[in-house]
Formats: sequence, structure tokens, C-alpha cells
Amino acid sequence: QVQLVESGGGLVQTGDSLTLSCEASGRTFYMYHAGWFRQTPGKEREFVAAISFSGKPTYYADFLEGRFTISRDNAKNMVWLQMNNLKPEDTAVYYCAAHYGTHSNPRTQDNAYEYWGQGIQVTVSS
Repeated sequence: QVQLVESGGGLVQTGDSLTLSCEASGRTFYMYHAGWFRQTPGKEREFVAAISFSGKPTYYADFLEGRFTISRDNAKNMVWLQMNNLKPEDTAVYYCAAHYGTHSNPRTQDNAYEYWGQGIQVTVSS
């Protein structure tokens, strides 16, 4: 069982940076891939980034154009999403998620993820 809690969201301006944190509970979190997804009203949840249980490899959505970085520290049961050069279209509720996978690569489809955080709002003003 893994529980995930996001923090670090808020209101920022275009071009600003923001780091989202995801704190995981459970002694076996190091065996889980982690991912970040986001959703805006009326749209489906979309993949943002994923990281292997070991920290490598990492995967990113094409639309990010290198602006975001996902990282983790298994000793601290933490996953982060560093977001740079934020744009108004990055406004969304961001979710941290995890799926078991020591014998596979992290997935980009949300239905592959077993555990989800409650979500946190990120708003980028123009």
C-alpha cells in the first residue's frame, strides 16, 4: 500500500518556476515507478512525466519542451517535479501517481498507475 501527498502548488506568473513535491508512505515505495499527471476542467488527465523506481530512466510529455524535470529520493520517499518557464497553459491540477514495476519501465498511461495523490492546483497567470 502506498499513499501519496502532493504539495508546493500555488499561483505564479508566466515565466516563473515552481517545484511540486510528492511524499510517499510505505516501506516499499522504492519498488514503484512514479509519475506526474495533470488535468484541467473538461479535459482528460494527461501525462506529464515519469521516473523509474531506480531514478532512471525518466520520460516526459513532448509538449514540455524540456521545461520540467522529475526526480526522486527513495531514502526520503519523495518525488519532485521542477517546473521552469511556466506558461498559462500549464495551469491544471497536478497529480502524483505510482505503479509497481521493478521488472518494467514506467508507463505514460494513467490507467497503469495504482496509487494517486489527491491533486494540487497550479495556476499560472499571464
